[in-house]
Amino acid sequence: MTLIITAIAAIVATIIRFAKSEVADRFHLGFLSLMFWGATLMWCVDGFACLAEGEPFVELVDTAAMADDALLGLCVVVLGLVVWGIVCVTKQPKAPAIA
Repeated sequence: MTLIITAIAAIVATIIRFAKSEVADRFHLGFLSLMFWGATLMWCVDGFACLAEGEPFVELVDTAAMADDALLGLCVVVLGLVVWGIVCVTKQPKAPAIA
């Protein structure tokens, strides 16, 4: 579930980044997108490590484990949004180009 939740967050952040390109630099949406894609890659590596140990890639049978994984995924997304918010507040936005 952590992989699924972070992948959804990464896809949404990427879509917003490219759909709203005029505000992407101002709000550092590329940073947010890369952060979520990095987390998604991390969970993929974890899934492959589980496969190497003989465990399932994604746990979908045990509801308690799914709930724990979903909570972890939501915590990762919220923490990513907090870090992104701090970056947005501390970094100065780029000045718009004068035509």
